[in-house]
Amino acid sequence: MPRVYRELRRIAGHCMQNEQAGRTIQTTALVHEAYLKLIDVDNVDWQHRAHFYGVSALIMRRILLDRARRRTAAKRGGKAAPINLEEVPDVSSARAREMIALDDALKLLAEVDPRKAQVIELRFFGGLTAEETAEVLKVPPDTVLRDWNLARAWLLAELGEKQ
Repeated sequence: MPRVYRELRRIAGHCMQNEQAGRTIQTTALVHEAYLKLIDVDNVDWQHRAHFYGVSALIMRRILLDRARRRTAAKRGGKAAPINLEEVPDVSSARAREMIALDDALKLLAEVDPRKAQVIELRFFGGLTAEETAEVLKVPPDTVLRDWNLARAWLLAELGEKQ
């Protein structure tokens, strides 16, 4: 258990490296929230260690994405008191919008090429190596690296069009 916990904290730290300073969730809280979701998962045929960590990374990314969506919803008039937006710089909202745009682009990529989207999720969000990702996806590491490069280029083009 201590080894698994350390690895989950490493993955959480990797997921959170793109979060802004002053975030509302800490690494430990993200690990604990992901753990609660992991123990609630039924009918999963855990194939190996890398598969478990890949699913863990995906759950952590979804937790952060849900928080980003709630933050931007609140900024659009949720339960927040009205403020003059010109007086307050809103860095966290911009980061949340970037994260949502990335998720939308990943969904589009998954429609075009699901494996490339999985490679991005496992490597970028999960911090898995090419070899670990290859193990999860049951493909050679060279295929993972090729998918990684093509998917990154596709995402950059897709996100560039939205700006």
